[in-house]
Amino acid sequence: MCGICGIIGSGREISERESIVKKMMDLMVHRGPDDGRLYSNTFFSFGNRRLSIIDIEHGRQPMHSEDGCYTLVFNGEIYNYLELRQKLIKNGVHFHTFSDTEVLLQMLINQGEDALLQLNGMFAFALFDNQTREWFLARDPLGIKPLYYAIIDEEIIFASEIKALLLHPGIDSECNWKGMQHYLTFQYCIGGETLFKGIMQMEPGCFLKGSGGKVDRYARYWDLDYQIDEYHTETYYTTRLLSLLEDSARLQIRGDVPVGAYLSGGLDSSVVASMISNRLSGTLKVFHGRFNEGPLYDESDYAREVAGDLCAELIEVVPTANEFTELLPHLIYILDGPVAGPGLFPQYIVSRMASEHVKVILGGLGGDELFGGYARYLVGYLEQALKGAILETQEEGEHLVTLDSVITNLPILKNYLPLMQHFWKEGLFDNMDARYYRLIDRSPNIKNILTEDALLKFEQKEVFTDFQKIFNHPDTRSYVNKMTHFDLKTLLPALLQVEDRVSMAVSLESRVPLLDTRIVNLVTSLPPRIKFQGGRTKNILKKTVKKFVTDTVINRKDKMGFPVPLKKWLERGPVKDFVYDILLSQASKERGIFKPSALEKLVHTDVDFGRQLWGVLCLELWHQTFIDGKAKTIT
Repeated sequence: MCGICGIIGSGREISERESIVKKMMDLMVHRGPDDGRLYSNTFFSFGNRRLSIIDIEHGRQPMHSEDGCYTLVFNGEIYNYLELRQKLIKNGVHFHTFSDTEVLLQMLINQGEDALLQLNGMFAFALFDNQTREWFLARDPLGIKPLYYAIIDEEIIFASEIKALLLHPGIDSECNWKGMQHYLTFQYCIGGETLFKGIMQMEPGCFLKGSGGKVDRYARYWDLDYQIDEYHTETYYTTRLLSLLEDSARLQIRGDVPVGAYLSGGLDSSVVASMISNRLSGTLKVFHGRFNEGPLYDESDYAREVAGDLCAELIEVVPTANEFTELLPHLIYILDGPVAGPGLFPQYIVSRMASEHVKVILGGLGGDELFGGYARYLVGYLEQALKGAILETQEEGEHLVTLDSVITNLPILKNYLPLMQHFWKEGLFDNMDARYYRLIDRSPNIKNILTEDALLKFEQKEVFTDFQKIFNHPDTRSYVNKMTHFDLKTLLPALLQVEDRVSMAVSLESRVPLLDTRIVNLVTSLPPRIKFQGGRTKNILKKTVKKFVTDTVINRKDKMGFPVPLKKWLERGPVKDFVYDILLSQASKERGIFKPSALEKLVHTDVDFGRQLWGVLCLELWHQTFIDGKAKTIT
């Protein structure tokens, strides 16, 4: 696990290029406090900050091939490196270390881009061929590890974090309005966009190739596959899924350092903790965050029950309102941007606590998007079932969730009545893409407070077109696959960005075993009637793990998602003063994005601290941090 950065191109003196890369490395020291190295030649400079997990003594980077032809910098872990290493040895490859970095280097040397589909892991890397002067950048299939880049004149600049790219003299900290439109609509950017002009993110499952300062090819090497397998039974799927879950856990506890697990009390983290608890030699340490503001913000009873069943050591932490006001500006800085929800705050607090006990932690991130765990999927299917019953249509053919089958699962929607009222007030029974867009669109309320100039620049049709390109995947006939496909492509990478930053900020390696590509490939091939049977969220996962996860967790109907008591905190005290100071500051009022009068009204009337207030607050903090140049005072 590392932070990587570099500059490729011959338009700058080596000493000047090295100076820039050295500053980039220093800025990312939190990603790798164990070691930091830089290598340069006439054509490139690569830098690496290392958090040592595997082969601590010998896995240093940048790593060179024995003949000096290739140089690699790599962020992440290749979980199946031992198996790949044995295959390479049989083919005559000699190794000098036991690190996964050298395995990746040899795989790329021997197989090129074909090696990517054989890697089981999370990764972002840069490889340079010193003979041909060709370079190769790539990112893992699901986007677990980040990779950002910019192309300026004769140079390619890349890094694990955007803030490192901003140290390059040719990159200005300017707002990218297309990325801004995405954030105002979804509260995250989609595709390769970022909020920074001229800076792109490598999309998951993609690579970039070129020579010198020129890009020759940008391609996707892996994608979600929705070719439905109708030939196997549900028993086959549960058996196969269980086998893959167990094998993913086996691979992902590999390392030479202590391993722990997040345990929220929800299904996904409980599954992961259960899978690894009996594979570790000692007692598993599990980490849980809760709040003291009442049962709506406390899942600890569930976490304690699971920890007790596993004989695990449960370590709890209670974030406070004072910590929220102290940390949020720093969290926006470490994230490089505003985020979709306040859960990043307790997530950081739990990660910080975990880093005091372990160096690697496993969690259940990705389960909601992969297995269909969000209540909005059920909201969408309730309308779908009504449409089919009233209009006597079967938009999905045999994949349709019927009205009678969905009724027993509706109690999960008790806490989502406002969402349903908003969703159904217009466009009822519209096309699937338009309906799901309304379910996730955060912009209607935001647009009410935009200035006239900002509103004129807001191209809603353009954003919807960007949405449709992802949502309307040609192989996703069923509504549930269309919804989960969009979330896997957009929301999941945004959540993984948060997970990467909050863990790396405290030098902790976070692993997500549910996102093993073998598991993803299996679940996307499931017949929708099995995956989302009767609108039952996470149907196939619940049936798979019912023998070793407590019924209390499997049958929960009060899914929380790490809620933060911001509503209570906003009523008085430091959070109220903090929000007022940020949103009603002179800088905010002169920003030209939101009407000052609307901000005044918002901070006084949004007593629920809803998504609108959260989105505006984070966006203003981002502007103050990165656009107004205050980032240096926050580090």
